Amino acid sequence: MQTNTPPRSARGTRRTIRLTRRGRIALIVTGAVVAGTAVAVPLLTTDDEGESRPASLVIPEGWRAAQVYEAVDKTLALPVGTTKKSLAKADLKLPNDAEGNPEGYLFPATYPLGEAPTPEKLLTAMVDTANEKFTGAPVAAGAQRNALNVYQAVTIASIVQAEAATKEDMGKVARVIFNRLERGMPLQMDSTINYALGRSTLATTTKDTRIDSPYNSYQRMGLPPTPIDNPGDEALRAAINPTPGDWLYFVTVKPGDTRFTADYAEHRSNVAEFNRVRQDAAEDDRAT
Repeated sequence: MQTNTPPRSARGTRRTIRLTRRGRIALIVTGAVVAGTAVAVPLLTTDDEGESRPASLVIPEGWRAAQVYEAVDKTLALPVGTTKKSLAKADLKLPNDAEGNPEGYLFPATYPLGEAPTPEKLLTAMVDTANEKFTGAPVAAGAQRNALNVYQAVTIASIVQAEAATKEDMGKVARVIFNRLERGMPLQMDSTINYALGRSTLATTTKDTRIDSPYNSYQRMGLPPTPIDNPGDEALRAAINPTPGDWLYFVTVKPGDTRFTADYAEHRSNVAEFNRVRQDAAEDDRAT
């Protein structure tokens, strides 16, 4: 999610305009729950005795490292926290900028468990897959073309993954990020606030935007210090090939209707419509 405030000359305006990661209205209308996507998804096989056991583990796009650790623990039937503790001995090949934090480099894919799976093996496979994807010529050249290093490109991709309502919107969301960075504007992404608070929510309060965190993109300029999730191929492509445009604001008014604009007055109008749609959906929900 992102809160788009007016240009600095209009800072006195109340900061009540917020965007949506996948479209708050989409979640309200369908009754979906953000946390509902964060479930372990092992693929099962049947052994010779007819018992089901995990054969592989699917890591979805956009999962945070904490969700990956939890899924590995569950799939391997390990005590909670085992996978996170294994980081110290996993010897992961992470970039120096990561400072040992694998966030962004636990690449979303399907990972076979093999005969004797361990957290270290699975985490290593994820990071090795990420390195294969991220250090290849297309990504490295794309990052350089945008005056980024690869780690910064992955960080932008993680925000795109969290914020874009559809794959088609990813390039535009990436462009909003670039345009804001180039103009010295704070990103003001609710997704970074959620990451700082360890949650996924549809409502970010003014109090939330004042938290003391390097991931508070309301208060701090530039990119967050690390990725905020583990992005997939589409988000990474968007991060190094943003769609051309002058957009600074966007809001998903309703499912399938995300509006991008460079005009703050137009954005306010879009947000007003978004609020009306949300209010109508909430009233319908209470009536049922």
